[in-house]
Amino acid sequence: MSPREDRDAALEAAIFTLLGERGSGRTISATDAARAVGGDHPDGWGPLMQPIRHLAIRLMKEGRLVIIRKGKPVDPDDFRGVYRLRLPEAGEDYGPGNSALE
Repeated sequence: MSPREDRDAALEAAIFTLLGERGSGRTISATDAARAVGGDHPDGWGPLMQPIRHLAIRLMKEGRLVIIRKGKPVDPDDFRGVYRLRLPEAGEDYGPGNSALE
């Protein structure tokens, strides 16, 4: 695996581990996942924020994750600002071909 693939795998594992620990319907921040991989110092976790955003977008498009802003799911191709992450709930699908956000 390349360093980028290793980093993304570690971030993905951190996201799903943290969400599993929080329980159904609960959210985490992207910073939570970045700190789990990069440590508590901003020099470690700060550079991971953009990769986490790109990973979250991909995971939402795959239907494996939901990006939340102001308590509501976002369009993964068009959102700004602070966001949180949670697991999809039963019957919730934002994967390919789904128009739930349109």
